[in-house]
Amino acid sequence: MATDTAQTSPRPMRADARRNYERLLTEARTAFTAHGTDASLEDIARRAGVGIGTLYRHFPNRTALMSAVFQGELDGLLTRSRELLASPEPCRALVDWLRAIVAHASTYRGLSRALMAAQTDEASALSRCSMPLRDAGSRLLARAQTAGAVREDVDIVDLMQLTNAISLAAEQSPDDPGLADRLLLLTLSGLKTVTSHPGSA
Repeated sequence: MATDTAQTSPRPMRADARRNYERLLTEARTAFTAHGTDASLEDIARRAGVGIGTLYRHFPNRTALMSAVFQGELDGLLTRSRELLASPEPCRALVDWLRAIVAHASTYRGLSRALMAAQTDEASALSRCSMPLRDAGSRLLARAQTAGAVREDVDIVDLMQLTNAISLAAEQSPDDPGLADRLLLLTLSGLKTVTSHPGSA
């Protein structure tokens, strides 16, 4: 467990260590965007002007580095979820938030696959990204269910896995930019309660 949380040590960093940490994050974000989450860690360290040992002192494994890189985006998604909790249309709010999740995952090739794995591996550093997202999604899902717009048997874990699977499918079909939205709408249509649309088929 200690290795996965080393980069969030409560001890303050020296100024030079902090600079190395920030440079590594900057270069990792650039590399993950350009080449996906399997980008070379050696190249990231080299571009940051440090040795690979320095990278591993800050981030003991790839998932720890990924978790740190995605923290900023995570904060934005959590802020968005809180805003959507005030929406007068709970089902639309849930859909809008899931779209934001898909858009986030599509920024980094390989992220959706890593998040899918983190759903069942709480020891992973990425679980610190997936768990808050799951909690935020639970609140939005509960509102939609209370409003009678989504079936009561829908589970947030399954819904998040479906969302990550949609992101992965879109990643594999870069020539079809509308695929993710079509799959998301198709998924959500299957989650709606029949009683909320008595005239539908």
